[in-house]
Amino acid sequence: MKRKASFTCPFNGSCTITKDNRRHCQACRLKRCVDIGMMKEFILTDEEVQRKKDLILKRKEEEAAREAQKPRLSEEQNQVIAALVEAHHKTYDDSYSDFTRFRPPVREGPVTRSASRAASLHSLSDFSSDSFNHSPESVDMKLMNFSSLLMMYQDSAASPKSSEPESPNLSMLPHLADLVSYSIQKVIGFAKMIPGFRELTADDQIALLKSSAIEIIMLRSNQSFNMDDMSWTCGAPDYKYCVNDVTKAGHTLDLLEPLVKFQVGLKKLNMHEEEHVLLMAICLLSPDRPGVLDHARVESLQDRLSDVLQAYIRVNHPGGRLLYAKMIQKLADLRSLNEEHSKQYRSLSFQPEHSTQLTPLVLEVFGSEAS
Repeated sequence: MKRKASFTCPFNGSCTITKDNRRHCQACRLKRCVDIGMMKEFILTDEEVQRKKDLILKRKEEEAAREAQKPRLSEEQNQVIAALVEAHHKTYDDSYSDFTRFRPPVREGPVTRSASRAASLHSLSDFSSDSFNHSPESVDMKLMNFSSLLMMYQDSAASPKSSEPESPNLSMLPHLADLVSYSIQKVIGFAKMIPGFRELTADDQIALLKSSAIEIIMLRSNQSFNMDDMSWTCGAPDYKYCVNDVTKAGHTLDLLEPLVKFQVGLKKLNMHEEEHVLLMAICLLSPDRPGVLDHARVESLQDRLSDVLQAYIRVNHPGGRLLYAKMIQKLADLRSLNEEHSKQYRSLSFQPEHSTQLTPLVLEVFGSEAS
């Protein structure tokens, strides 16, 4: 309302002003406002009204400019993230229902060879083809040979069985060997849905999978890691794993202490699911893995994912400039864990009484990597 404005009521000033009709008679509205205590000095002049309008317009323009300058993900980047999240959901069952199909966890007492082999055959033969159910029929036969390792369990049924008890020292080895073998299959399924991975040669796909599998498994296991008691909780009480359980599978504290420290540090980053899956894909597509031939192509895929991760962090973590660096540091930590893990699996594979409890897939992946 302007200070110099003059209003006249067509009804001789007899209007009743309410919230709904207050715009119908400006004269009676002004009189009503003054009667209840409004000071006439609060009525603006023409210049003050214009300045107020200009200020409102300026603020709107500034807000629009700030909004336009905000970092945004491109459509292509959003599609990459969506593909990786979908790949993770399809290859990570957070109900852990498949764990009942492994050889049962034995936390004390001996395990017989015949019982563990029978349970292993029953558990893994059911899902032996899961890891390549996304592969086209035309996939290179060399890659399919890697998949065929999963079928070797069925052949082992014809081998002689012994009723002699196994050493009770590594009572958890059969169960955790099945768990790791299952996890490798799921990592393979995840990898094959990473944009660009299937365009690599079969040799490079295999080299990347063999050398990074345990690192991806360690990254994925953070989803079940519980900082309250430093355990991995995978559904039912039988599938809650503490450090002591893993020592009963032949691993020492040289691996387990830094592994728990890694899990705690990763958990404290409070990563979004999108960041988690991007980090897994970046980890897998490392051009410096042993056996990789087309370094430039793998590096190009990794750089693309790194750009997407940095862009996502800029959009969703304003001020979190150090987050990307901390995440990449975790990949360096994984290399050390990978090396110690391979060393300990190699030691197990050299002991016949323990190597027979490892699955063919585990021996193939970690055996060739360690050698």
